[in-house]
Amino acid sequence: MLRKVAAPRDSRQDRSGKKAGAAQAAGETRAPETTQVLRRVGAPRAAEPGDPARTEAASPSGAPDPAGPTTRATGAATRGHGTQAAPGTGTTTGTPSEGQPAPGDGEGKGKAKKPKRPKRTGWRRIIPTWRMVLGTFVIGILLLVGLFFLGYSLVKIPPANALATKQANVYFYADGSQIARDTRDSQINREKVSLAEVSKDAQHAVLAAEDRDFYSESAVDPKAMLRAAWNTATGKGKQSGSTITQQYVKNYYLGQEQTLTRKAREFFISIKLDRNKSKDQILEGYLNTSYFGRGAYGIQAAAQAYFGADARDLDPARAAYLAALVNAPSEYDVVAHPENKAAAVARWNYVLDGMVKKGWLSESKRAGMKFPMPKEQTVSTGLSGQRGYLVDAIKHYLAANNILDADQLAAGGYRITTTIQKDKQDAFVKAVDDQLMSKLDKKNNPKDKYVRAGGASIDPKTGKVVAMYGGIDYVKQYTNGATRGDFQVGSTFKPLVFTSAVQNGSTTQDGRTITPNTVYDGTNKRLVEGWSGTPYNPENEDQKSYGPITVTKATDLSVNAVYAQMAADVGPSKVKQTAIALGIPSDTPDLYPSPSMALGTATASVLDMTEAYATIANHGKHGTYTLIEKITKDGTKDVSLPDQPVKQAVSREAADTTTSILQSVVDNGTAVAAQQAGRPAAGKTGTAENDTAAWFAGYTPDLATVVSVMGQDPVTAKHMPLYGALGQPRMNGGGPPTEIWAQYTRTALKGTPASDFDLQLQQGADQPQPPTTGSSAQPGTTGSQNNGGTTTGGGPGTGGATMSPSGGTTTGTPTTGGAATGGDTTGGTTTGGTTTGTPTTGGTTTGGDPTGGDTTGGDTTGGDPTGGGTDAGGAADGGGTTGTTAGPGGGPVT
Repeated sequence: MLRKVAAPRDSRQDRSGKKAGAAQAAGETRAPETTQVLRRVGAPRAAEPGDPARTEAASPSGAPDPAGPTTRATGAATRGHGTQAAPGTGTTTGTPSEGQPAPGDGEGKGKAKKPKRPKRTGWRRIIPTWRMVLGTFVIGILLLVGLFFLGYSLVKIPPANALATKQANVYFYADGSQIARDTRDSQINREKVSLAEVSKDAQHAVLAAEDRDFYSESAVDPKAMLRAAWNTATGKGKQSGSTITQQYVKNYYLGQEQTLTRKAREFFISIKLDRNKSKDQILEGYLNTSYFGRGAYGIQAAAQAYFGADARDLDPARAAYLAALVNAPSEYDVVAHPENKAAAVARWNYVLDGMVKKGWLSESKRAGMKFPMPKEQTVSTGLSGQRGYLVDAIKHYLAANNILDADQLAAGGYRITTTIQKDKQDAFVKAVDDQLMSKLDKKNNPKDKYVRAGGASIDPKTGKVVAMYGGIDYVKQYTNGATRGDFQVGSTFKPLVFTSAVQNGSTTQDGRTITPNTVYDGTNKRLVEGWSGTPYNPENEDQKSYGPITVTKATDLSVNAVYAQMAADVGPSKVKQTAIALGIPSDTPDLYPSPSMALGTATASVLDMTEAYATIANHGKHGTYTLIEKITKDGTKDVSLPDQPVKQAVSREAADTTTSILQSVVDNGTAVAAQQAGRPAAGKTGTAENDTAAWFAGYTPDLATVVSVMGQDPVTAKHMPLYGALGQPRMNGGGPPTEIWAQYTRTALKGTPASDFDLQLQQGADQPQPPTTGSSAQPGTTGSQNNGGTTTGGGPGTGGATMSPSGGTTTGTPTTGGAATGGDTTGGTTTGGTTTGTPTTGGTTTGGDPTGGDTTGGDTTGGDPTGGGTDAGGAADGGGTTGTTAGPGGGPVT
């Protein structure tokens, strides 16, 4: 075919390399720019004579074109170069471009060869191409689809787990008889209800708290799962990202372990379950399996545990609180953890706001709501009496010793045989009832409402807890009196100070070794010497002064001034170390190393004190107490128990010498009521500050037992003084606590032959240790009496004299130990190995160390020689209390 070709401009060179200006120089006329030349486009053909397309173009003058050669017909075939008209000519000839095929190179068919793609070099080689990205994406999608179908086909819906169909834990006495079934089993703590029996408000509250789009979403929410994973990874808080369906699958079919395998199974089971069950069925199952705290599994049990109501009667406020508990059952119980109330209220508001947002609750109704305080926790009657206290102590022991944790116990199926001996347990309960509870008159005496008791008994040879008293009834008073640690132990701590003194070979300020016969100054409010801390001058019981007094007698009478000084002499830090070695926990509140610790400011539990005294009774050998004999899982598999290594906590001499002075407390001191046990015994009474608790800690060679009577307001739980309880002026350790101990010990050891203590005393323990000349506690010095009288003589040495009841002078001959015994008296006779003075009418007691009951041969008028105690023949025990109590005769108690 032919097409027009525009003439070239004069500035352009032709293809032959000649300039157009040459033609103009020869006088040729330039072709106008509008001149057009037709050229044929097509396959080249051979030139023929006379063919216009193949002949040279003549110039207007008829002369040959000076530009040279004839225009080649092949110019039209060149790629990218058309034939152009040269200046003054009709056509020009084009040459093939570099790298393009020349005429006759096979391009006759009109198809050009494609260029090769350049290779990727440099950094471009590491960037995947879009083809690679697309291919990887497609392959990944195929793999995911394949894995999904594989997982879906392999994972089956399993049977319900053990927690969903929960078994009970069963607790047994040492003889195999049953103590209790744990209340956390399906028969007691879970009451399954249908969805129709749950109020709409309760349903909506749970949905608002856990999964607001439950009815419209699928079984799983990958977007929420990814969001939760991201928030957890970036520190925005742990989130489950699970739907209610997934949570139900976890609760009912699987477990609580946080593993990828469990999450994968949960994912596929949820999808299958969503195809097999309706949304209502899944929600019903979720409401019946969720844990709400207080041992309550399911919404019905929770409604009863927190509000005493049925699930059908829950209003929005109470329902929102229960829904909030699902997120953190233990933390959001504002009764058990009042310190977390702000967090619980915030969660409660979150639930209610969600209900409003979803249209389940009107804004006007929401605005008028107040936070509903749940009721105090109550316990099923299955744990009434002492059973609940025992189960509570056992669970604490299992957790503290890393035997079973709360989750394992919650799974159930354990049979736990304890060390508790049923006959001794029954004897303990009866002793408390006989000596204390049966004597209370709560109707007519308000102070009797404050009385509580706690006790524990350990076999010192084995470390096994054989009996425990927690309170009157676990259902009524669920705080365990045996394990609580919030009452001061009083003077029951003093023997631990003396044990430390012997263990460390301690001496007094003037260099005398501390033994049972070492003489101290028992003056009331005497400033403690050798203590670099805040000056300390403790008061004795009833602010009574004793002057020079031996350690044994100071222990009998529980003299605070003596033991505070002794603690300073030993070193408070050493005293604390000894207490810990004997069994007192190192984290016991107020176990602060200072002289005041000797008075029992620490708040160890009854069980802790029993362990310490059992160590002393066992000649200083300590084995951590145990409550467990054996544990089996599902009745067959044994659970391993920790070893109970026994070590020598203190030397035998230190422990046995302490026993020797504690025997004197029972024989001559504040614990004479313990003699009713009918066998050799040692022990110490104690009274907490302000008489909020009275203690007796005692032991025989076969049994160590501690009893405490405590005062607590049943409404506010505040510690209360026991003045006036049982109709008595005060509650002393030598009273009900010692009487309970004596009855229990007598019954518990009935049939066991009585045995004496086998003691190895410290060297020089039976020798007197009088103070050196010029010391603050010289024999024969005068000690101050707050009642206006004077105490003259009475200490070890010669020349001590006492005033007889008739006003005469009693001359005593000192014996080993320093007390005047066996001497002839004028106007009175002394017995019992200790010279004592008895006040006459209007008179003042003077002379030796008053025991308040060992004096015979004189009538006592105008004053009670018991020192304020209620014990028969016993002096009042110390423990930090102050003040003067009038005796029955109207005079001051001494």
